[in-house]
Amino acid sequence: MALRLTARDVEAGYGAVRALHGVSLDLNEGETVALLGTNGNGKSTLMKCFMGMVRPTRGSLTLEIDGRRVDLAVTPTEEIVNLGVAMVPEGRRLFPKLTVEENLLLGAFRPLARVKIAGNLDYCYQSFAILKERRRQLAGNLSGGQQQMLAIARALMSAPRILLIDEPSVGLAPLLVHQTVTMIKQLKEGFNLTVLMAEQNFQQAIRIADRGYIIVHGEIVFEGKSAEALRDNDLVRSLYLGA
Repeated sequence: MALRLTARDVEAGYGAVRALHGVSLDLNEGETVALLGTNGNGKSTLMKCFMGMVRPTRGSLTLEIDGRRVDLAVTPTEEIVNLGVAMVPEGRRLFPKLTVEENLLLGAFRPLARVKIAGNLDYCYQSFAILKERRRQLAGNLSGGQQQMLAIARALMSAPRILLIDEPSVGLAPLLVHQTVTMIKQLKEGFNLTVLMAEQNFQQAIRIADRGYIIVHGEIVFEGKSAEALRDNDLVRSLYLGA
């Protein structure tokens, strides 16, 4: 079953402010692709474009899935989720006055996920034991690391095939960043996911990425065909490694 997410020459922004300038990117089935860039360079905007939350002013966004070709630029967000695309947003965006388990169950609203609620909930609790321990606790009372776990688990409750993860390291201590990125890799393998991860922590992102893109001021300035190609690039060394 072929699966492919594609952006071609995408331009998008907010009112008169343009955040993306001709961005092209591919995500193929089974890959983990890193979208690398510092804050304010357009990573979140591209993620929102894929989810139908921001509409491009130019270019195309397509999802090829099971013999279908879907134009994401005109597809409502709910339908994109129903196709099997889920996003873990920057800042987690949890429901702080609902419990951990209530947040998880809200992630399973799409029809295909409803029939898998028990199994997915059990898998999430196995993967994130602390969430099971605190399933009756309000989400707003969790630590930052626990909230990030919950945000990822909530996305998994929709039984996605493609997972978009926006800045999973934001607000976390270095040890928690390492643990979170490692868990993303394990969940990707456990759920047979295809992953696009927007991240500014270069060293952590390339630990699990098959390849990646560098975005600067809303433009893709480098495409690394492998993690090694990213490490060896002069631009990467300048931007991320202080060389």
